[in-house]
Amino acid sequence: MSGSKRVTLRASQIVTAFGPGSMVDLPTRSVVIGGLDLWHMRERDSWRPIHEPRAVQVLEALLRATGRLGDGIALSLRTPPVDDEGQQGPGRPGRQPPGIEARIFPTWFVARDAEPVAVPDAGQIRRRRLVRWRDLDPRGRTDFIDDDGRRLGVTPIRFVAGCKKGHLQDIDWGYAVHPGATGRCGQPLWLEERGTSGDPRSTRIVCACGAALSLHDAQATGRFGDCRGRRPWLPTPEPGGCSEKLRFLTRTATNGYFPQVLTVISLPAAEDELTRLIEQHMDALSWVECERDSAAARKSNPALRAALEGWSDADVLARIGQLRHAQYQAIEKAPKVAEFDLLASGLDEIGSDTADAKLHARTLARADWDGDRPRLAPIASVVAVHRLREVSCLYGFTRFEAAPTAIDGDLEELTIAVEGAALATDLEWLPAVEQLGEGVFLRFDPAVLAAWVARPAVAVRGEALHRGWCRWRDGQPYADRLRFPRLGYYAIHGFSHALMNEIALECGYPATAIKERLYAIVDDEPRFGLLIYTASTGAQGTLGGLLAVLPGLGAIAERALDALALCSGDPICAEHDPDDHADERSLSGAACHSCLLVAETSCEARNLYLDRALVSATISTPGTALFAG
Repeated sequence: MSGSKRVTLRASQIVTAFGPGSMVDLPTRSVVIGGLDLWHMRERDSWRPIHEPRAVQVLEALLRATGRLGDGIALSLRTPPVDDEGQQGPGRPGRQPPGIEARIFPTWFVARDAEPVAVPDAGQIRRRRLVRWRDLDPRGRTDFIDDDGRRLGVTPIRFVAGCKKGHLQDIDWGYAVHPGATGRCGQPLWLEERGTSGDPRSTRIVCACGAALSLHDAQATGRFGDCRGRRPWLPTPEPGGCSEKLRFLTRTATNGYFPQVLTVISLPAAEDELTRLIEQHMDALSWVECERDSAAARKSNPALRAALEGWSDADVLARIGQLRHAQYQAIEKAPKVAEFDLLASGLDEIGSDTADAKLHARTLARADWDGDRPRLAPIASVVAVHRLREVSCLYGFTRFEAAPTAIDGDLEELTIAVEGAALATDLEWLPAVEQLGEGVFLRFDPAVLAAWVARPAVAVRGEALHRGWCRWRDGQPYADRLRFPRLGYYAIHGFSHALMNEIALECGYPATAIKERLYAIVDDEPRFGLLIYTASTGAQGTLGGLLAVLPGLGAIAERALDALALCSGDPICAEHDPDDHADERSLSGAACHSCLLVAETSCEARNLYLDRALVSATISTPGTALFAG
């Protein structure tokens, strides 16, 4: 933060809820988190690079195609700046520790304490003074001294303006309550509240001259005119301005910030000890092209020199070439396709069982996970993922509407989602975090799913879901590029949520710490899978809680299916018709907070595309379940 006041956030929060352009409430003011231009990255060891070529390859192509990454610029991933010493520290006396600047936003404040005022024909109303940042007492900027000398505590106003391209600006209330005025009135402004209903018509911005604007009228389309392309998280506004209309935005509302995050599971490429060592130190060797470069890299890096001791520069160069070839082979596939192909390969051991391995997994026999149950026939195999590395990269954000969720391997949805707001004036790198974890991968039999989709009752259910999806799609931008998820996706997604809820009761991890990664890909060959995992910074995500449930996974899965048969919201939940709605409720069938909806941190699709009728028999649709028992 700018100034002397500092707030500590976790690195993973910076890449999700509190990234550049987000608004954060502090005790006495609100701030907008600065863009990458305002990140202090020059302190030694305040950040480190993250090597994940698959993520870089995808994002380079997409960002360059939309003009957000210049030609010839090689994109890199970096961790957010971290101050390991907590304060300025003995190593840099008098110097500002690494961090991220945040700017005061909004700059309009309202008095905390209301003054009751009696108004003829309106009864008692509550009135609070509205002031600008520059009007506050310079000593601390936490109070306003009114004309009578009274000191009034203030809090940031809740209302700002933005556009769907992510731009953000203060509402100039002085002009807003005097539409069409040629000059500024200059008289005091007040926030008036009447009654206790919360109706926007009962809250108004009032000028001492008598002019007023209700929050209901403030939300009218085009009320604040054209967007000016303001970007308070960056030093400069949008080049060329913006063609969108400003929209009223409550800064604490959930639609104020939707991060755009690409997540990939790292894949191993190590074939022997030297390759494993080079993969571990690839950040320091990425520029090596010849034996002379290898020698220079080892000479300048003591840790690298110690790790590669005993290996010749020729051997090192050869292994670097092999590693790059393996990475490029994986890059040719969409991230989820490459992950599925490896996890579903059927190999007894995937990756290597070492402390620094990116991935280590074992394919289990059916008896090892209690899978000899007829009801679980759609599950073809289970893989115990003892160790995995998740890399999440923030590449933009949106306001008002979240970007479309990924369905078939990320690529098309990323092409649409990349239209969000920029993180930097001139982009060269993106913030990312890596987290370690463990998980359980389930591969589903495509033949069983094909036979299930061919059932007449399932086809009828699919038509109902498709009608609801079409109703929602017609009001969306890029409507012609959106795709309806296949019924296999709905079924696997619903089963995933039910299984996560049941596993949370057994494994020791809280339900909010368990995540899903869905694979429902049909291109040259069908791929259906589900990865349920947990990941966190350091080794906390590899404590073995998820793997401990594997011997009884079959029984746990059946309990999860039984729980879906009846919801406390039935019959309303079971009889939900997607075609009756035009909002996101039209994207799901029988699903509510009492049965399938989980924490937003756990679901990769924002709790959309769910229908328990396609997973387990319900009171309204007994013949559509994939897991028929």
